[in-house]
Amino acid sequence: MSGYPRNGVRDGMRVDWDVPIEMDDGVVLRADVFRPVQGGTYPPILSYGPYAKWLHTEDGYPQQWKTMVERFPDTAAGSTNKYQTWEVVDPEKWVPDGYAVVRVDARGVGRSEGFLDPWSAREARDLHDCIEWAARQPWSNGRVGLNGISYFAMNQWQAASLQPPHLAAMCAWEGAADFYRDMGHHGGIHCRFPELWYVRRVVPRQHGKGERGYRSRMNGEWVSGPETLPEEALAARRADFAGDVLKHDLDDDYWKSRMPDWSKVKVPFLSPANWGGVGLHPRGNFEAFTQAASKEKWLEVHGFEHWTGFFTDAGVAYQKKFFGHFLKGEDTGWKKEPPVRLLVRHPGDVFVERAEREWPLARTKWTKLYLHPADQALSAGKPARAGKASYPGLGEGLTFLTAPFKTETEITGPAAAKLFISSETGDADLFLALRLFDPAMKEVVFEGAMDHHTPVALGWLRASHRKLDKKLSLPWRPYHAHDEKQPLAPGRVYELDVEIWPTSVVVPPGHRLGLSVRGRDYVWQGSGKPQGENTGCGPFIHDHPRARPADIFGGRVTIHAGPDRPSHVLLPVIPAKKG
Repeated sequence: MSGYPRNGVRDGMRVDWDVPIEMDDGVVLRADVFRPVQGGTYPPILSYGPYAKWLHTEDGYPQQWKTMVERFPDTAAGSTNKYQTWEVVDPEKWVPDGYAVVRVDARGVGRSEGFLDPWSAREARDLHDCIEWAARQPWSNGRVGLNGISYFAMNQWQAASLQPPHLAAMCAWEGAADFYRDMGHHGGIHCRFPELWYVRRVVPRQHGKGERGYRSRMNGEWVSGPETLPEEALAARRADFAGDVLKHDLDDDYWKSRMPDWSKVKVPFLSPANWGGVGLHPRGNFEAFTQAASKEKWLEVHGFEHWTGFFTDAGVAYQKKFFGHFLKGEDTGWKKEPPVRLLVRHPGDVFVERAEREWPLARTKWTKLYLHPADQALSAGKPARAGKASYPGLGEGLTFLTAPFKTETEITGPAAAKLFISSETGDADLFLALRLFDPAMKEVVFEGAMDHHTPVALGWLRASHRKLDKKLSLPWRPYHAHDEKQPLAPGRVYELDVEIWPTSVVVPPGHRLGLSVRGRDYVWQGSGKPQGENTGCGPFIHDHPRARPADIFGGRVTIHAGPDRPSHVLLPVIPAKKG
């Protein structure tokens, strides 16, 4: 096809390409609209994001697409798959069921003009205005739903805070919410992921790439065109996101401008999380469910890759059950849906579904396991005498092990650790990994959202960021202020509370739990690699040399324990349901 893409009927849908949506500052965003051929009004399912609406998933993410359709053939069945784009719904599976699918390229990306600045307050306002635009269209029933994975979920919390009048429901599938704590600085420790993601996945889709970008298999046109601008011009039209993340190492106004106001999130929502979300995807979904003011909210937690469940027949049916109720007023049975639906995780990536009423579970038996430095044990009994053990501040650290479990034991919920530490230098970064070992002491790992070998759970804390927000902290979820640095006096002992992200595992008899306290990212030893893809943390690594200089973080770190310094991990042990 040459020239501007033609609108019209394609594959049983009415398709309008590149529909202009003017923002309040005059910038024009572009949307594609897929809707039924028949006249009438339909609820819009809208997404707004930076991955370019004309870029087919197989062109942008060939390995992910190949893996998904081979392992789960139903994700591609029942569709020509011509209109598949990354992490948003397939219109061929939604339009026949009476929905209008609206895809908007974010400001400065794909076909939309403007300055590219991920998750900015300006973007949130854009999404608000796109929702209201969709509600006003003659083909719309005025009840708009937001749906999508990751980025397309993360900005939903921000837009909901602005309370667009016609936002009727949203499904935030694995969406972080607090960009400082969930992504940029885990426990105050700088994460490399934003840099890697922005350079690899967003900048190549920037508006103005034109002929130096991708050509769309959907319509033959340039994904990021029609202009082809020089690199100098492109650089001036985008934020230095990686540099901004590194520069803003405290939770300052930069991050607060991207933070949802939970008291203003009142729209009905479905919040699906992933136990294996490692360093991005689960925490925001749990925080939204527990903190948002919405009276109608649901939490679902699953496993495997973070995109797969969204596209399976079961996942699509689950989303339609939710949206059919709120956007169409249909009797889908959603009224009977439990507030919490968990796929409880067992070794071997086996999941058992269970309905619950709340999060954390009310019947949780909060259990403290204490660190014993003398033999690196982890047990319910407090140490009778003081002890300590040390490790290099940038090194592998220490692992404390339980005795073999005598009975099957479920651990499901948020966790935390209280550690008493000292350092030879002015700071220390703590990387915590909750791990599972079989009777032969082989570690049991799990397929995560973006890594095939994740441990049971991870937690992080920079010791100089130990200050707690007392209003938001809970025993099982310490909440750090991250608003000032409190350097360590070398040799002095400090009490630290470390958040460990929510998890689920059923520990079989004969297995052991381990708590590793490290000076660098967890690495699955079975990989044979020092660090990197599929070694346990995925792309969520913390090794930027400017963020962790050896003279500040490289001194030996000592863990102290004993009657007066009860270092321990707090675990959510779940008794079986009665009846």
